[in-house]
Amino acid sequence: MPNSDFLIIGSGIAGLTFAVKVAQACPDKKVTIITKADESESNTKYAQGGIAVVLNENDSFDKHVEDTLRAGDGLCDLEVVNMVIKEGPERLKEIIEIGARFDVNYSGGFDLGKEGGHSENRIVHHKDITGYEIERALLHKIYTTSNIEIYSHHFAIDLITEHQIKKKVTEPNPDLTCYGAYVLNQKTGKIEKYTANITMLASGGTGQVYGHTTNPLIATGDGIAMAYRAKAKIKDMEFIQFHPTALYEPGGVSPSFLISEAVRGFGAKLKTRKGKAFMHKYDERKELASRDIVSKAIDNELKNSGDDYVCLDCTHLDIELFKQHFPNIYKKCQGIGIDISKELIPVVPASHYLCGGISVNEHGQTSIKNLFACGECSHTGLHGANRLASNSLLEALVYAERSYKKVIKDIVDIVPPGEIPEWNEEGTTEPDELVLITHNRMELQAVMRDYVGIVRSDKRLNRALKRLHLLYKETEELYDTTKVSPQLCELRNLITIGYLIVKQSIARTENKGAYYNKNLD
Repeated sequence: MPNSDFLIIGSGIAGLTFAVKVAQACPDKKVTIITKADESESNTKYAQGGIAVVLNENDSFDKHVEDTLRAGDGLCDLEVVNMVIKEGPERLKEIIEIGARFDVNYSGGFDLGKEGGHSENRIVHHKDITGYEIERALLHKIYTTSNIEIYSHHFAIDLITEHQIKKKVTEPNPDLTCYGAYVLNQKTGKIEKYTANITMLASGGTGQVYGHTTNPLIATGDGIAMAYRAKAKIKDMEFIQFHPTALYEPGGVSPSFLISEAVRGFGAKLKTRKGKAFMHKYDERKELASRDIVSKAIDNELKNSGDDYVCLDCTHLDIELFKQHFPNIYKKCQGIGIDISKELIPVVPASHYLCGGISVNEHGQTSIKNLFACGECSHTGLHGANRLASNSLLEALVYAERSYKKVIKDIVDIVPPGEIPEWNEEGTTEPDELVLITHNRMELQAVMRDYVGIVRSDKRLNRALKRLHLLYKETEELYDTTKVSPQLCELRNLITIGYLIVKQSIARTENKGAYYNKNLD
C-alpha cells in the first residue's frame, strides 16, 4: 500500500506548483503525484492566453479587481479577489524562477497582452502556448526533485474517508476526514490504496460533459465527482463559461481548437458569415466584452441566421506580427486551408471553463478534513458568475501557495479510525460490451449540449434531469457488475457532473454572468 505525506491528484499548474513547494519545504517528506494520462496532459497544457497580473505602470490592483468583479456579475468574493490579484506579481516571479519563460517587448519588459473584459494590458504570455510553457518548466522541476514521485496512467477512483472505514455517511459531515484514495493502475489493472496525511485534488475541469469543448479528453470532472460522493460541499456548478471563439470544423472535433481571446485583443473583429459586424449591438466594449456576453451574442446571431458559425476577421491585421504572437493559431488555420490574411476564420462558442466546483476556504481547504482542492476543480469565490480571461492560471498559482503554507504549518500524521479495506470487486466480471459505455457517454453529451447550453429553460433543464436519471441507473448497474475501467469511471463521473450542473441550474432564481435561463427574464 503506497503511503505518502502528500498525495496530489492531477498534474496541471495547480498540482505541480503545490508539489514543488511542499517538496522543497519538507525534504524529508514523501510527495506523490498521480495522473490518469501522461504527466504533461492537463488543461494547463492547452491554456493559450496567459496569466493576468498587474505589472503595467498604467494599470493598478484596483482596475484588475474592478474588471474581475464586473465579469463575475456581483457574485465574486471581494476579499478573495483582492487577495488573489495582490499576490499575483509575487507568484509570477516564483514561476519565472522555476524556469517559465514569457515574451518580452523591444524595451525588455513583458509583452503584456489584452483580453476580453480587461481594461488594461496585463496578460503575461509565452506566444500562444503559455500553459504548455508553464507545464514544461514545472515538470522539469518535478523530475529534478528527489522526494517527488509521479505516477502516470494511474486513475483515482474514489477518496478514502469514514465511508469506507466505518459506515456509510449520507450527509455532509464536519467530522469527515480524507485518508487518501483508491487508485487504478492502468498498466496492471490493479486497484491499490494510496494513503496520505494530506490529499490535494488538482484534477482540472469538466468540459467533456458537453463534448463540444476546448478541454482535452481527460477533462471529465473526476475530482469534483469524487469529492461529491465523499460528501464535500460543491458550489456554483451552473456557471459554465463558454469560450466564444473555438475553431469551427465540419463534423465536430473534440477537443475544439481554441482561437485565443488575445486574438480579439490584437484587433480581430467578429462578423457574420455575410461579413457584417455585430458586437456593437450587444456591448459598448464590442469584441472585448466579457466571454458570457460575447458567447450569448454569437448564440443569438446563429439562432437568427440559421448559420453554423460566425467569423473572426483578421484580414486587416499585420499578418507578420500575428505570426509572431500566434504561431500555432496561424499554423492551425493554414493547415485546414484558411489563409487568414485573405479569409475569415469560422468560429463557434464551446464549453471552456467551470466557474464552480469543490468549495474551499482561503487556504484551499475543503469541507472534509485534510482534503484540499486547487485549480479549476475548486470554487474559491474569485470568478463569481463568470471568469475574467487569464485569471485561472493566476488563481492556481496563488492557491497552490496558500495551500502549501497551510499544510506545512499544520501537517500531522493521521490515523484512520479502523483498518482501510482493500478495494472489493467481488462478483464483478470483465465488461463484454463497451458500446454501452461509449453510447451512454455520447447520449450524456448530447443531452448537455441540447438542454444545458448557453441558453437554458425550465423545460429543457427538467427534461435533462429525467434523462440523466436514466443514464445514472444504467451506469450504476454496470459499475456494480463489471470490473472498474477508466472509461466506466469517467462516464460515472461525467453523469455526476451533469447532474450537479442541472440541479444547481434549477435552483438558481436569477440570471447572472455565464448563467442564462430564458424563463427568468
